[in-house]
Amino acid sequence: MKNSLPFLVRAVALAAAVWGAPLAVLAQNAEPLVVYNAQHASLTQAWADGFTKETGVKVVLRNGGDSELGNQLVQEGKASPADVFLTENSPAMALVDTAGLFAPLDAATLAQVPASFRPAHGRWVGVAARTTVFVYNKSKFTPAQLPKSMMDLAAPAWKGRWAASPAGADFQAIVSALLELKGEAATADWLKGMKANFTAYKGNSTVMKAVNAGQVDGGVIYHYYYFGDQAKTGENSNNVALHYFRNEDPGAFVSISGGGVLASSKHAAQAQAFVKWVSGKGGQEILKTGDSYEYAVGVGAQSNPKLVPLADLQAPKVEPANLNSKKVSDLMTQAGLL
Repeated sequence: MKNSLPFLVRAVALAAAVWGAPLAVLAQNAEPLVVYNAQHASLTQAWADGFTKETGVKVVLRNGGDSELGNQLVQEGKASPADVFLTENSPAMALVDTAGLFAPLDAATLAQVPASFRPAHGRWVGVAARTTVFVYNKSKFTPAQLPKSMMDLAAPAWKGRWAASPAGADFQAIVSALLELKGEAATADWLKGMKANFTAYKGNSTVMKAVNAGQVDGGVIYHYYYFGDQAKTGENSNNVALHYFRNEDPGAFVSISGGGVLASSKHAAQAQAFVKWVSGKGGQEILKTGDSYEYAVGVGAQSNPKLVPLADLQAPKVEPANLNSKKVSDLMTQAGLL
């Protein structure tokens, strides 16, 4: 009986975790969770610290980019040391899911997030979101001169007037949505026009900085770069404003940051609990009060009050599981953008 006690304690704790009870019972003997993290390191560190404070379960972050870590997981397969995968954008989640590497998430976790912010299959879930915007120099445009649609930016009138960071996962997620919404032919045509018209920069913050300095009139980025800079000195954003395309335009695309549990995880109960915590009240409150300026996506969760409400963005409806990073990279390479 004496030798069986630790096993019984672990069994009870694991059962409790699966049914949503606190994980503090596991913390004393549990190995740290390994999270492959493609989200912003500071945001995920805040999530990890909050989870550890509440449960006692330690979390180790291995940080990298969406595509980098997604491809690494596919290469590692069932031998991966990762327990959880977090991304900035959903195409990397689709890549790993297509390889059959995710475990189904607990029903209670899925119930915390509206259907519009998670794939229907339930193998991963939205944990945050960001919206596409056109950032523009306020001295270069009147409101009437702003593009009505992101599609307009491929027209000859926009030659030399806008910028983007095509090599990044952020922009490729936007093109993934365009592909899903408009089809391959229209996407290829738009990318051809983009190649003729735009200026390439490395990183969304660099795009905004160039627009702010008047080096280029506008650019396609995600919204939070502006709000993050404004919360600091504003030196890279004081001369710019954000234009929201709305009207279910491809340029109103809202990209979902995802979280999933690896089927090969040796700490399945803790991993399920971590994703549940991040997508639940604790994790979503960090999005509201922290400095990431990304949208909260949980049922009833409130985003930072400085942001345009999600409901007012009039985003197009896109099934996140359908976003195809491989096809997008092929199309962008054919257009000379990668």
